[in-house]
Amino acid sequence: MIDRRKFSTLLTVAALTSAVPNAPRAESRPTAKNVVLVHGLFADGSCWTEVIARLQAAGLNATAVQNPLTSLEDAVASARRVLARQDGPTVLVGHSFSGMIVTELGVDPKVSALVYVAARAPDAGEDYAALAKTYPTPPASAGIVYDGEEGRLGEEAFLRDFAGDLPEAQARVLHAVQQPFQKGLLAGRTTVAAWRTKPSYYAVSTEDRTIDPDLERFMAKRMGAKTIEVKASHLALISQADTIAKLIIEAAGRP
Repeated sequence: MIDRRKFSTLLTVAALTSAVPNAPRAESRPTAKNVVLVHGLFADGSCWTEVIARLQAAGLNATAVQNPLTSLEDAVASARRVLARQDGPTVLVGHSFSGMIVTELGVDPKVSALVYVAARAPDAGEDYAALAKTYPTPPASAGIVYDGEEGRLGEEAFLRDFAGDLPEAQARVLHAVQQPFQKGLLAGRTTVAAWRTKPSYYAVSTEDRTIDPDLERFMAKRMGAKTIEVKASHLALISQADTIAKLIIEAAGRP
């Protein structure tokens, strides 16, 4: 005979679990040995240098993608090629705009977990620009300079609103090596939301002037991510490299 009360309880638990994007699963996920890191706008792959050194010291194989910043399709394809070279479970990490790439590519079977660092985390097909407009416009937006279809962040805005907690000399070097982006990149929309099926982690930058911190909190909460708050500018991956590396190591399932 079926115990109807017990059966009803099981159905209720199942319904609650399915409603939460990252509800704990009975099976354990594999420990990752690889990390793929993707940079966003106004940067290049070298922005991950401090984090990579710490991941390597922890025994992880870390690779930074050189994001072409031409279109979302091109950017995802570039990251996919790097992911394809990984041998085994891999943590996919995105900063800033590249959260779009993590959200799209993260459904790949090799990806064991997702990490967002002050990053965009759209839902499938969502208009991120429309979502962002429901929050205060971040100061850095006013500092974007266009040469035709090519955009970059002006030096004053870069130093004040993008890398505000870094030494000025270091920030000027980062400004000099930033990779310009194409306007068409900003029009891309994700077709899937990997955070609905993969364990997700989010680092909110509380002093961010490039993405509104409350928008970051909203996206992290919506995805059910393990969330930390870091007192940092948009470049927490540099100014707070220890903290960001620890979050990635945790996502990899390492002690």
